[in-house]
Amino acid sequence: MAFLRAAVFLAQQEDFGHILTRPLLGELLSHASQVEELLDSYGARNNCRWSRFRSITAAIKLFSNVSYELLHIQHAIPHYRLLPVQQDFAACTEESLRFTESVLQEATRRLIEEAAVLKLPVPEKIPEDDFYIEKLPTGRLPHDLAMRKIETVSATVSLLATAFLNLAAESKQILPKRQAHPDPVLCDLSGPFSEEKLRSLELRFHNLQSLYDTYVSTTETEVYDKDLPVLRGHISVVLHLLRTSRDVAHYYERHAGPTAQKIAQGHKRLVEPEELLELLINYAINFVNQYLTCAELLCQNMLRRYTENGHIEVLVPQYRGFHVRPSTLISKLVLHFGSEVKMLLGDEEYDAGSPLELFRANEKINAIKRRSLAEEILRLELVPANAQTDNICGFVRKVILTLAEHSKLIIYEHPLKIDNYTLQTDAKLLEQVTDEIARLQVTGKIDIGTTIKVVFVGDKRVLADIKLLADNGYGEDNFGNNIPLPEGLTYLRK
Repeated sequence: MAFLRAAVFLAQQEDFGHILTRPLLGELLSHASQVEELLDSYGARNNCRWSRFRSITAAIKLFSNVSYELLHIQHAIPHYRLLPVQQDFAACTEESLRFTESVLQEATRRLIEEAAVLKLPVPEKIPEDDFYIEKLPTGRLPHDLAMRKIETVSATVSLLATAFLNLAAESKQILPKRQAHPDPVLCDLSGPFSEEKLRSLELRFHNLQSLYDTYVSTTETEVYDKDLPVLRGHISVVLHLLRTSRDVAHYYERHAGPTAQKIAQGHKRLVEPEELLELLINYAINFVNQYLTCAELLCQNMLRRYTENGHIEVLVPQYRGFHVRPSTLISKLVLHFGSEVKMLLGDEEYDAGSPLELFRANEKINAIKRRSLAEEILRLELVPANAQTDNICGFVRKVILTLAEHSKLIIYEHPLKIDNYTLQTDAKLLEQVTDEIARLQVTGKIDIGTTIKVVFVGDKRVLADIKLLADNGYGEDNFGNNIPLPEGLTYLRK
């Protein structure tokens, strides 16, 4: 049959390193898929006599698919317009292809041996050496298709670049870095990433590529903005590398990793786990990470060019204003898009991309809080004019509890302790009360409720996410406990 014919051809080739072509891989992949399906329909997976033949067939199908992806990448590299990375991607792709070629050759040899055991007719006459050769004409067809026009250029490009940035950030949370000796635990089902997670990422990058092809491909915008085809190339190469990763991770989990099926007695592994991890982590995932980083900078620059500025007004964080978590989240959000955003509080301006700048705003926020609280104490007549008391601590506590009942204060320490030695007995009672409240606020025992608002000015896309963050308490409840970020801000979790 054609499957064994292609297998015999590959198994008998001696010109190692230049055997695989798309016609050969296409035939192996197509026929291996059909044979595997036929064998499964008869229960070969669980049959002692046929399970090994079925297993080798499945391996040939998988590594033919991996090799086809690598060949596709190899042929497409000149047209992807890839930005420079640390390593030679073309050379590493060639090296990976040679590895999968050696695996396929070994697999086809084992298939032929098993076919003989099963008394299957193995073709004696094999195709000539040039039967599967791929002769391609030089050059490319002219780009003469009529261009489409899109009315909302800015919105379309912004949507695409923003979607890439968000997906890139999520991917980097999952994918491991390059390692000298990849840890097998990485690919364990309970480890940081798995075939399932890679399959999910692959689908989302496929959707992103479809988004580009639907709204940007063959448009005037694509012709005039030279960065768009570059972005398309990076989306594509990441997609094909993820497909490669998915299949390698599948084989590792099923046949080579800690959770793999046991190898039948007397049989050797087709490929060693360390070799699979090298291909998976140090080639495929490594270059996914590198090209994601390159394209992130590209997208940020594109977003700056298509920026539409606006402004929003939001409440400051209820718990201690712009302390570490809210300031860090806002800064990460701004830096994620690469746009310039300012925060305005009164006549003061702050760089929203800098946590330290936002920390600085707390000085003014706390001053406003204390001033408004003093006005509230007078409005509620909690400290009558010329009032005196022998029990200053008790009086201060009563004022604080009353303010808390009116939702003007939040008490974090229970029971609230007020030290006698901190009170200034020679000061007016109102001053003593406000001074003690300020001290308790600084020490974190209480905080002053506020309706202070700030204005953010800058890129509308960034402002929309800041508004979403503010509407969700800046990632905290009123007591400073972390709460889950909304789905639209998952890129901030890294």
